[in-house]
Amino acid sequence: MANEMLRSIPPSYFGSAMAGEPARGELPLLNLAVGIPDGETPDVIKKAVADSVYLPENQRYGVFRGKRSFKDAIIRLYKKHYDVTLHEENIALLYGTKSGLVQFPMTFIEPGEGVYLPNPGYPDYMAGVKLARGEIYDLPLLAGNDFLPDFDSLDKDELSNARLIYLNYPSNPLGAVATKEFFDETVERFRGTRTRIVHDFAYAAFSFDEKHPSILSSDPSLECCMEIYSLSKGFNMSGFRVGFAVGNKEMVESINLYQDHTQTGMWGVLQDASVAALEHEEEILSMQHVKFQKRRDFFEKAVIESGIPLNPLKGGIFGWIAVPKGYDGESFADFLIREKSILVTPGRPFGSRGKNYIRISLAVDDAVLDAVIERLDTIKEMWR
Repeated sequence: MANEMLRSIPPSYFGSAMAGEPARGELPLLNLAVGIPDGETPDVIKKAVADSVYLPENQRYGVFRGKRSFKDAIIRLYKKHYDVTLHEENIALLYGTKSGLVQFPMTFIEPGEGVYLPNPGYPDYMAGVKLARGEIYDLPLLAGNDFLPDFDSLDKDELSNARLIYLNYPSNPLGAVATKEFFDETVERFRGTRTRIVHDFAYAAFSFDEKHPSILSSDPSLECCMEIYSLSKGFNMSGFRVGFAVGNKEMVESINLYQDHTQTGMWGVLQDASVAALEHEEEILSMQHVKFQKRRDFFEKAVIESGIPLNPLKGGIFGWIAVPKGYDGESFADFLIREKSILVTPGRPFGSRGKNYIRISLAVDDAVLDAVIERLDTIKEMWR
């Protein structure tokens, strides 16, 4: 049996939700609960896998903290896109970004120290704070402030005890984005304090109206920020489980030190495949951009014309929809799967402020989006 600390954490919503086949109505299932892009891994990445698996260096233990070739590719990426200068001490390779985001509090905070988590925000952040025996502090994201936190409104005692703040833009689940000005102001506020900032940049590749800023561009000396970047989403590599943390060297070192004791180095084939991805990032990410821009424009226009209250979808791959009166997120998700065979994610797992919302995903074939719009159009009067 798991120990008391692990038992205190609620079951992972996504682990439970993906475990079984949903009961649905008579219509063919339309799954808008998926959280990963629907395209195949690009051929250039798969070829790198096929070639590198035969290299003797990839058939034995590798360098614990990763190949220089992978780190050099990360350094080039950040310099090219964000004008941020990284060194090897500013990089930790991750076995999937979820692992890094959950494990990081256990490596960095002391029991009783506070961690601000966005509400609504990615549910699994909480597990890492609880396992670290930290205090979870609520970071409200409200429409009136463009879903950016208002630090002036936070409790002063909590702020003084806060060791970490988690941010996530483009937001899962909100589709909201942060501006360079917001990051500038946030870094200026917390520079010189004990509070450090973790920015989950998993959906960096999915910009629609303008390019998403990296928080490290606002912290060029890397004093107080660390950013988590995923190859899963933008590069269609979710099954590879590869990402990286970059930024403040003390924050990054805590991850590297933890992994020195718990891992024996990322498989060289995964690293070589990741190098190929980053060497071809311009063409790969451009294709993703075109695909998801088209989907965003189509879906947003259609639901707005139907009078369905979709939050402005400015980045990422998710839409956030307020449910009709008389429902909460769970009951409306049940209605949609039962009556329209549309599978969505209720908002409550993303935090208390998600109670009356559902999350939908754009990571589905265009034909599925067409069918979803047709079925939602038949119930649009529910929102009136």
